[in-house]
Amino acid sequence: MLMVYPDFIEESKHNRNIPGNYSEGIASISAVLKEAGYRVALCHQTWMPTRDEFLARVRSEEPDILGFSLRTTAMPYVEEMAGWLAEAMPALPVICGGYHPTLVPDEVLAVRGIDVVCIGEGEYPLRDGTNRTDIESLYFKLPDGSIVKNPVRPMVEDLDELPFPDLDIFDYAKLRTGLINTAMVMVSRGCLFSCTYCGNSQFRNVYPNRKKYARFRSPGNAIRVIERILERQPNTKYLEFRDAIFNMYADWFYEFMPLYTEKIHLPFNCNLRFDLMDERMVKTLGEGGCYMIDIGLESGDPHMRTKYLHRSMDNEHMLDVTRWLRRYKITTCTYNIVGLPHETLALALSTVKLNARMDVDRVIANIFYPYPMTNLHRIAAEGGFLDATVDPNDKVQLRQPGFSRDEVLYISYRFHRLMLKYRKYFALPPEKAEKKIAALDRRILSPLYPHALIWRLAVIKDAGLRLMKRTAARVLPGVYLMLRNRRIRALTE
Repeated sequence: MLMVYPDFIEESKHNRNIPGNYSEGIASISAVLKEAGYRVALCHQTWMPTRDEFLARVRSEEPDILGFSLRTTAMPYVEEMAGWLAEAMPALPVICGGYHPTLVPDEVLAVRGIDVVCIGEGEYPLRDGTNRTDIESLYFKLPDGSIVKNPVRPMVEDLDELPFPDLDIFDYAKLRTGLINTAMVMVSRGCLFSCTYCGNSQFRNVYPNRKKYARFRSPGNAIRVIERILERQPNTKYLEFRDAIFNMYADWFYEFMPLYTEKIHLPFNCNLRFDLMDERMVKTLGEGGCYMIDIGLESGDPHMRTKYLHRSMDNEHMLDVTRWLRRYKITTCTYNIVGLPHETLALALSTVKLNARMDVDRVIANIFYPYPMTNLHRIAAEGGFLDATVDPNDKVQLRQPGFSRDEVLYISYRFHRLMLKYRKYFALPPEKAEKKIAALDRRILSPLYPHALIWRLAVIKDAGLRLMKRTAARVLPGVYLMLRNRRIRALTE
């Protein structure tokens, strides 16, 4: 089996110098297939290949089956590559798996050159091959155009039953994390929550045993996964836990962390959730080596957060959490969404201001993308904000009368700088702070403010900074690591 991983985005599809990312799903599927006797290869495509390049690579592997790992935003590239295969190698069975096929299997099967889609977890359905059309979790497109839809196989409830991920399928040294002596780790699957912008609630519903969707490896087994990574990658200095919510189950967390502190104790970062945190948990993270956390703030407006995102979190508690994180010297990076359905520029500014009040270290401002089958996609459609004429590669997919495209791009590209400015004002005496903040609000919200010009200039500057950072990590990894180590030591000493 040849697995094809389109690991690039529209802005970088022609750049051949960007390192790739690790995929736990691909590594897990490869481990199961190899255990069953398959020969497995990976085409880790970090740029969009030409037709001749792609076909030459496929032919060199002589696969019996080719599988695409497909996310929603990669759909146009997979359509093109599948079309090449249909023309040049029509006898080669092509299967697609991943988030997008799970959400909209019929759409994916309608693509020329795609013969099979996998719904949900792919390890064991793919192990059974494609020589039969009665394999659970697989939909088959027959020669006459009809489709065989098999029931979805129950998900693996005990992750300890899975073999350890295949660490040989990726060239770790050339991955984004490998270049800076970092290993990516996942010890769980799924999520307990049903945030409306995320596909997890829909992914959960495809399984007959959906109540078991959020699962962790046992603490001891998770430690063995990490130890195995460190044996294979002895230069690893940092770990990056990419689990949806690392603190999802408090019992698991408090059993795992002492083991990690005793046996591993490398600096690490992880994803957390505000409403599951208290000071004891933050202290445990700090003592275990956590130097940075990624955490979803998403919207600073409680009404938006509750009504449209289904995230019932209290602003004051979030402020408490960030105070605890500073107390235990853990860097905080928040994830934020702008351009949400029914949002306005003023509401987006409330997100900037909450980050400023929290005094967070880093912010990521993502522009909302209406992923198919999610509840927020439905809300956007019901609001009349989806326009079929919008380019699929446009960063702003919604067209809202109360929040223009230029305003969305402005707040996205200027988010960090605005946060710093508001933070400076919040530090002033209350009366003076109120006046400064009100004046800044009026200027930004004015219809005469040059939002379009400002975001376009910011794009140019940000592109240069990203290029410098990627170049430093790739060409001068020693310098990059020295600066990173210095920053972490300053936090923990």
